[in-house]
Amino acid sequence: MNLMPQFPLQLVVYPGEKLNLHIFEPRYRQLINEVSESGTTFGIPAFIDNRVMPIGTEVELVSIEKVFSNGEMDVKTRGTGIFKIKEFFDKAPDKLYAAAAFERMNTDTETDIILGNKVLRQVEKLYDLLGIKKNVPADVSELRSYDIAHHIGCNVQQEYEILAITDEYGRLEFILEHLDKLVPIVEETEMLRKKAQMNGHFKNILPPDFTLRSKE
Repeated sequence: MNLMPQFPLQLVVYPGEKLNLHIFEPRYRQLINEVSESGTTFGIPAFIDNRVMPIGTEVELVSIEKVFSNGEMDVKTRGTGIFKIKEFFDKAPDKLYAAAAFERMNTDTETDIILGNKVLRQVEKLYDLLGIKKNVPADVSELRSYDIAHHIGCNVQQEYEILAITDEYGRLEFILEHLDKLVPIVEETEMLRKKAQMNGHFKNILPPDFTLRSKE
């Protein structure tokens, strides 16, 4: 049985994403050392609601940046693809770390122009409302759902749902539906915030002219 070492985390990692980790537990120090020696990959499945989720991200070790005197280390990693867990083992044979029998999954990354433009407009509106100074792709053909999924106000469950969708069109649909719900809430919140800021200031308000009404 082909097993992949597993490093469950309470977050979602996407293909292409760079992730820096501080490794301190003995089981994961063992995992990183063995991956470094063998040149193999390992998996990061999301740990949500006290369980390991069935879809995870395959990750490559880019570099070990620093090894501390106590064996802890700082490492750089990068997501390479997604996989489905067929069977999860709390410990690999004769190892401290977990492992899983797995199946790699193909994922489409081709952007739909019309849908992508709708997503971009909503992302730009959201960032403008929140005052976020973050670049968005100038050309919709450069838009990738994985690149924006962490930056549109999703919770970890929603981020996982995006990961589990294997086609780019489906991921963009999910993101657009999320933004269509979120942006009006942010707009209303921002309006209320501005109203609250006005409270306490002197206001020059023109009262209604009751004399005009009484003459009618």
